[in-house]
Amino acid sequence: MNEYASETATDSTDSTDPNDEPPASHFLDVDNLSDDELAEVFSTAGELKVAHRAGKPHAVLPNRTLAMLFEKPSTRTRVSFETGMTQLGGHAVYLGPDTTHLDHGEPVADTARALSRYVDAVMARVFDHDALESMAAHASVPVVNGLSDDAHPCQTLADLFTIYEQFGGFEDVEVAWVGDGNNVAQSFAVGAAMAGLDLTMATPEGYEPDDDVLARADERGCAPEVVHDPEAAVEGADVVYTDVWVSMGEEEEREAKLGDFEGFQVNDDLLAGAPEATVMHCLPAHRGEEITADVLESDRTVVWEQAENRMHTQKALLAHLLGAE
Repeated sequence: MNEYASETATDSTDSTDPNDEPPASHFLDVDNLSDDELAEVFSTAGELKVAHRAGKPHAVLPNRTLAMLFEKPSTRTRVSFETGMTQLGGHAVYLGPDTTHLDHGEPVADTARALSRYVDAVMARVFDHDALESMAAHASVPVVNGLSDDAHPCQTLADLFTIYEQFGGFEDVEVAWVGDGNNVAQSFAVGAAMAGLDLTMATPEGYEPDDDVLARADERGCAPEVVHDPEAAVEGADVVYTDVWVSMGEEEEREAKLGDFEGFQVNDDLLAGAPEATVMHCLPAHRGEEITADVLESDRTVVWEQAENRMHTQKALLAHLLGAE
């Protein structure tokens, strides 16, 4: 054995097992952050956005690697995370639906353990939230929820940051959610409580956010008022937010849901009750269903700012989770 090989063998024997290190901080939903941490992420996002637009380098995570695990297709999540890691000086590895052994019987726990030996963080976009819980339980690096059936916290970070930018803060801002109490709505309900927003959610009966989500929102500030009258919810609102009625994986429910959501479309008639309201949508939008093309393309929407802010807030989140200066 040559001298180099001998030294390497000795070093590897004495190396620390990464699974013996302190547990990593995960981001499976927005309330995994404290109020102070949320404020820190927004402050960092603002700085990173200024640097990005000024063309100033901000490689605060050099040589770090993010694994991006996708069970669902994506545009904004993939591009914002991958571009963001590049701008932070790191690297992202895309693992699509057919490129891992998860689809061939490997347990999530085994994938999490292996990835923890290769990368500094994992972002996973999955169907089943329980899969994220299992991954976080077995990973020794931070796991970030890029979307699950229960929650979409990265979207909430961008939503709240966009509202902060538009209104200079959260105080006295009234928000109306109109549509499905889906994963986006559930994370937003908790995030709005943390930010101190006055939130009313209008959903058809049977489509309300889960009771445990409302309880968590109440614990972090104030649970939103949930109603079934979109006109009442929108009346006097500063922000009107909607999302698709038929999410990925719900195609078989499409016709039934379109009937159930009749009257919940964000259009000029509904917005007559909030003539100055800013309109938000997390995208992709189904024009002519949950929102009209005229409203989506109007000057009152901030959807493209929301989309851009996905990248800035996620960069700030990664910097926080990975301890960047």
